[in-house]
Amino acid sequence: MQLLHTMLRVGNLEESLKFYTEVLGMRLLRQKDYPDGKFTLAFVGYGDESDTTVLELTYNWGVAEYNLGDAYGHIAIGVDDIYGTCEEIKARGGKVTREPGPMKHGSTVIAFVQDPDGYKVELIQFKNQGSSSQKLTAEAAS
Repeated sequence: MQLLHTMLRVGNLEESLKFYTEVLGMRLLRQKDYPDGKFTLAFVGYGDESDTTVLELTYNWGVAEYNLGDAYGHIAIGVDDIYGTCEEIKARGGKVTREPGPMKHGSTVIAFVQDPDGYKVELIQFKNQGSSSQKLTAEAAS
């Protein structure tokens, strides 16, 4: 078995695509309209769907916002340089809601950012600086 994707309902697909691709450095992998169902699916991620878990952004035509509920927590992304990543996110217009620092009652360095719909994205500092994780770079956002 393999975890394939996580789906988030979004109120403005263009804003969400801009956030996940330009601010967090993901790639738009595919996008398709479903006129009979009145929705659009867009898949974004740091690698191909065959190799990595991705995000499915679902836009239901005409629905501008959702109640996120209190059961949803966050998605998490590992980063090599959490401080530099947060600075890049802010420079790209992203909203850092918790600055980098150790988690409560632990030593793992984390930060939180928020997407246009209010979904939380946790950034977690990799302990091994030599990790092959995806770095946010100007090239990744273009």
